Amino acid sequence: MKRLSLTRRINYALEVAVDAILTCMGSAQPSNSALPAHLNSEQIVDRMQVHDTAQMEMLGSYQALRHYAIEYRSFFKTLDAKIDVEVNYDAASGKSFRILSEGGSHTLCGKILRRAVDSEKETSLNRSNTALIRANYTFHLAGSETLNSRPAYILDVEPITPSKFLYRGRIWVDGIDFAVARMEVQPGKNPSFWISRTVIHHMNTDVGGFWLPQQNRSETKVRIGGTAVMTIDYGTYRVVCRQSRPVISELR
Repeated sequence: MKRLSLTRRINYALEVAVDAILTCMGSAQPSNSALPAHLNSEQIVDRMQVHDTAQMEMLGSYQALRHYAIEYRSFFKTLDAKIDVEVNYDAASGKSFRILSEGGSHTLCGKILRRAVDSEKETSLNRSNTALIRANYTFHLAGSETLNSRPAYILDVEPITPSKFLYRGRIWVDGIDFAVARMEVQPGKNPSFWISRTVIHHMNTDVGGFWLPQQNRSETKVRIGGTAVMTIDYGTYRVVCRQSRPVISELR
């Protein structure tokens, strides 16, 4: 294997980790913690797909201001960077991104955070290849619990084909709307020799009847390097339903 300097190994490992992290890239009313019915994993997945299809048909557009941040720590140094990005989604044309500001390490901004934005552009164009469906994953019902005062099913997911663009781990499915509310996963395949482990924590939330991302946090350990933590806070959404007025909701 060609020898690389420590700095180049770290940069390369963080770059390729972004693809795996971003692949992981739903109406909430008070309810009791009881599940509406005892369902098996196949029935839950069926209802998840019904929900996703209905949401795609009803969601006309949205706009949001995202905050991306990364901190890298090693025995030798600490680096950080951040960027603010305006995101526009339209049902007809898809997603577009506009970087509004950036600060901190130029290397982390250019090679990691901007790459994260570019990766989401790419994955949004090939959604079927990474979608949470039976063609890509197997599902096993692991239990249920209350999540944010709502009932939720817990499913263990495993990619059918190991891939850095898919993931394995655990998801929480809202027991009322059957939207994915939470994910605790790892890439289905280690994206690089220089990465020893990447753990991804992802939360979705209800925004005026649509389940959309709230926060993504990933922690990547680099072999003989250190640890990088990247967070995406999805901020305030302005959502337009295809047959209703705009809904503005701030995520907290």
